[in-house]
Amino acid sequence: MTSSSNSRDTLSAVVFDWAGTVLDFGSCAPMGAFVRLFEQFGIDLTIEQARGPMGVAKWDHIHALGSLPAIAAQWQAKYGKPFTDADVDHLYEVFTPMNAAVVGDFADFIPGALDTIAAIRQRGLKIGSTTGYNRPIMEIVTPLAAAAGYVPDNLVCAGDLPAGRPSPLMMYRTFADLGVWWPQTVVKVDDTEVGILEGLNAGTWTVGVAVSGNAVGLPLADWQAMSPGEQDRLRQVAVDKLKGAGAHYVVDSVADLLPVLDEISAKLARGIKPPQPPLPA
Repeated sequence: MTSSSNSRDTLSAVVFDWAGTVLDFGSCAPMGAFVRLFEQFGIDLTIEQARGPMGVAKWDHIHALGSLPAIAAQWQAKYGKPFTDADVDHLYEVFTPMNAAVVGDFADFIPGALDTIAAIRQRGLKIGSTTGYNRPIMEIVTPLAAAAGYVPDNLVCAGDLPAGRPSPLMMYRTFADLGVWWPQTVVKVDDTEVGILEGLNAGTWTVGVAVSGNAVGLPLADWQAMSPGEQDRLRQVAVDKLKGAGAHYVVDSVADLLPVLDEISAKLARGIKPPQPPLPA
């Protein structure tokens, strides 16, 4: 499989999310930070609540959490006023160094990720990356990734553009960075629903990673310790979420990606483009 940026029937690039997709099995790094953040302000937030908006920019994530009825009610009761954008700004300032302090502890690569990425490189494809993390956090993550051998051809962070996920703007920037312009020749790989929508809205193929990401949300050791039956139950919940967001394919992790790329490549050769969601009313 070779790549050509001006061929509309040959794969040109694979664009990966970061946490939960190529590293940080279970997308665990932000979770404790969100819980501790709200705890500092006297608000009880559960891990399940914290995971809900995962994949969006962290400012938007904090805004979404503060808009949850249970959280908004706590904030109103404690501070005597509604949760506002100014409060989001304040919490975001506190959150970024808090998340940055722990992100390095969750930088282990998902099993098989580096081998898969190396195989994609050997096929002549470009490697793009987008993330819900901001630049200060990625300034910690990217050197750790590079030391392990992962250096994508670009990086677009939350906050780099006027809108993040689920808008396609980070993907459009990636197209420009990589020098590709046929969206159907690009594959977006992500563990979150908004990350899948980011790819769909840009016109690309989308592959959800169910087990390694936010939808299951367990560290690798916890996942491996579960019974096959319990694994199957959680896997199906995750698959349903990602399929519900419109993912064209769903795999357990990036370790299972290469056969999907083969199938997509065969479809492109037959002139088949990725099915697109209906435009919003």
